[in-house]
Amino acid sequence: MIYSFGSIELDLAKVELRDNGEPRPVEPQVFALIAYLAEHRDRMVSRDELFEKLWEGKVVSDSALSSRIKSARRAVGDDGRAQAIIKTVHGQGLRFVADVRVQRDSVIVAAPDSEDTLETVAASPAQDAASRPSIAVLPFRSTDSAEGWSSIAEGLPHDLITELARLRWLFVVARGSSFRLRGDDQDPREVGRLLGVRYSLSGAVEVSRNQLVVTTELVDTRGGDVVWGERYTGNVQDVHAMRDEIRASVLTALEIQIPLHEATRARLKSPDNLDAWSAYHLGLQHIYGFNRRDNALAAELFGRAVDQDATFARAYAGLSFVHFQTAFLRQVDDIAGAIRRARDYAQRGVDLDPLDPFVNFTMGRTYWLDGDLDRSQAWLERATSLSPNYAQGIYAQAWTEFMADNSDSSRQHVDLAMQLSPLDPLYYAMLSLRGLTHIAAGDDLTGAKWAERGARSPGAHPLIAMIAAAAQALAGNDEHARHWATEVRNRNPMLTRDDFFDAFPMTSTALRTRIAAALETLGF
Repeated sequence: MIYSFGSIELDLAKVELRDNGEPRPVEPQVFALIAYLAEHRDRMVSRDELFEKLWEGKVVSDSALSSRIKSARRAVGDDGRAQAIIKTVHGQGLRFVADVRVQRDSVIVAAPDSEDTLETVAASPAQDAASRPSIAVLPFRSTDSAEGWSSIAEGLPHDLITELARLRWLFVVARGSSFRLRGDDQDPREVGRLLGVRYSLSGAVEVSRNQLVVTTELVDTRGGDVVWGERYTGNVQDVHAMRDEIRASVLTALEIQIPLHEATRARLKSPDNLDAWSAYHLGLQHIYGFNRRDNALAAELFGRAVDQDATFARAYAGLSFVHFQTAFLRQVDDIAGAIRRARDYAQRGVDLDPLDPFVNFTMGRTYWLDGDLDRSQAWLERATSLSPNYAQGIYAQAWTEFMADNSDSSRQHVDLAMQLSPLDPLYYAMLSLRGLTHIAAGDDLTGAKWAERGARSPGAHPLIAMIAAAAQALAGNDEHARHWATEVRNRNPMLTRDDFFDAFPMTSTALRTRIAAALETLGF
């Protein structure tokens, strides 16, 4: 992604600011400030938001931010008097006001406030295939019955555009362009042609008596196929809570549905013709297989992605995920080497794109393997602050909290993750974690029920079966405990209780002692 304004180019992939094509030195935090303002140029960004995003909520002085703003203006050829690019909204925040062109593989999209006639910006097929997935969120339709509720039809898509922009893997067309396409008869293929996007998200709002109904639909603009749809209903008096629920649900659904659809399309290509993004999405499919074969295939596909695009931060994060899993599941003898590689690849991803939630997620999980839960938590909190509805990040936070002996907060977060992403490929682990939080609270019977649900769910790996075995033993269900112990040995006969606690470095001595005793009775 390259933002161009005047003689300045802001290249997010290379983390480089150029003036008339020549790189201009700029501090990383100053670059991040300019990038954040440019990405959110359709609105005013508050000073509090900047403190949260640039300093991760740490307490710093106003003068620190003022210094970064001054440096940012100087870097882009602006100053506090002219404010032609970065405008101060006194007492509130900042607004990026320069006319911006967004370049995506030689595709130029109109600036949000441009009054020019909308022109076709579709890329050539080769260019589009090589780029990341892209989406246009259209204004929702209001039926006659929804008169007086047009704020939902306008406001909800606007919220979604703002939130989707946080998903670094997804290119989102600015509101100023997508909101020009109104009406009930918008052909998704025409939307794709005009805006140069692979997907369109549309919806409708209707009111029947006191019931508010909102429907959403995600369409692949290349063929007009419906990829996903949902219907939300609620009382009109609960409109604000419903708006939050829909926003969170749609964001989480797109995190799953678009990569799944991209992977399905990628399978139709010859392996020799996979572009970087297709290879990446196929890699994601294999990474959730949780076995040596799929792990090796994922590593090959992520490696192919970075070979084609050395600035592809998410592909490096995918490689980190591969080596995390190799160490976590004890698939190699050199565990320390696997941990080191997982962190090295995560660091490469962070260097390339520090604002990507998935990249921060993978970095945070590498510290699990060292038992450094404080550092793990810091990275995972950063991932979820960048994308508050990022279900896997919230789930990973919940695991870290549980291992740090904070089971109450862990249960709240894992419940939220399950609510946000009921079809998540890691859902089985969410169920198992829910069970462990009950065991930590002394409710072994309930814990065993949740743990068994997790172990029986698609994708569950041997360590999840080990949780079920221990949980059933603690609950006194010896037959079930032996069943799951046998399942563990059938899948990985080398696993021991030491491996279990290396994978889950719990800090509570009492909890470790109880689980260790249960595993010992089962021969681990």
